[in-house]
Amino acid sequence: MLTMPNKNLHIISFDVPYPADYGGVIDVYYKIKALHAQGIGVYLHCFEYGRAHAKELDTICEKVYYYKRNMQKTQLLSSVPYIVLSRSSEQMMKNLLKDDYPILFEGLHTCYYLDDDRITNRLKIVRTHNIEHHYYKGLESIEKTALKKFYFGEEAYKLQQFEKILHQADFIVAISKADTNELASRYNLVHFVGAFHPNSEVKITKGTGDYCLFHGNLSVGENNEAALFLVNTVFSETTIPLIIAGKQPSKELVRAVAKHSHIQLKENVDEATMQHLIQNAQIHVLPCFQPAGIKLKLLAALFNGRHCIVNSTMVANTGLEKLCSVKNTADEMIQEIERLFKKPIDASTKQKRETLLLKDFSNEENAKKIIHLI
Repeated sequence: MLTMPNKNLHIISFDVPYPADYGGVIDVYYKIKALHAQGIGVYLHCFEYGRAHAKELDTICEKVYYYKRNMQKTQLLSSVPYIVLSRSSEQMMKNLLKDDYPILFEGLHTCYYLDDDRITNRLKIVRTHNIEHHYYKGLESIEKTALKKFYFGEEAYKLQQFEKILHQADFIVAISKADTNELASRYNLVHFVGAFHPNSEVKITKGTGDYCLFHGNLSVGENNEAALFLVNTVFSETTIPLIIAGKQPSKELVRAVAKHSHIQLKENVDEATMQHLIQNAQIHVLPCFQPAGIKLKLLAALFNGRHCIVNSTMVANTGLEKLCSVKNTADEMIQEIERLFKKPIDASTKQKRETLLLKDFSNEENAKKIIHLI
């Protein structure tokens, strides 16, 4: 006899997932939307620290709870990672204990209560967005401020120790194939469920564009590093125009861009403007210097943009390398930019993208994988 899937699910989010305007919350928001479309009643628990309550979430959730993230610096002294301890809330536990629905923890950030005796008998799924200690080790390596460098190093160590809590999960759903393979070497029942995103079809604008584009949350160290690499090492050696678009650029990046008349910085653009920039760029140049999860900006470019030039780190173990020009040195990137700048996209490129992207990155199919687990 077939049993119906549990129609309700708690999701604990590390941040308010609307507006869906940076990597992590894009995955959370479009996951909720896809689950809602499949008839799942989502009870969403959000930790808030700077983003407003979002009425838009009420339309795709049964109920939305908000909890203030505890940002007291004394928590840095704990052996529990700061990103985890600051997202603990007894009020949230009281709300989770009102029923026996499965719980989906978004990221290691939200796993403070994963081993709590009060939810021992509940179905618990953890969605991993990165191998967090690798990610924080990478942030440490590129940070220039001594205090922040120390913080990232300490947090990386604490996260590596804390990760063992994942043994308490019934299932782990990893965002990339590389993360799936690594986690499966340490834990049981690890599944690959690709990133959720706003795209449902491959839409490539006809003709050619007149600029290259790098976009991302520029307040994040790795994006700042990539943007500086493009300005100082790649586009300083060519006159082909570059637009860098994203939130909160560093002063260092602002100064670097100001030295070049053919490079523009577009700060804090809205979603419609960003979509226009993505669709009309001739080339997306997207280097990355630390492997982590899957980069949603690359998915945005492949679903909506023309040519994509990346380095090996950006596409390592993603399967997306077949859809990009992979170049690892500044000289190789310059040559490829000059080769592709006037070249239209051909029909076979679109067909290749549709074949691969609509298989591994279908929100509907990935939502069904999660529903199968619950």
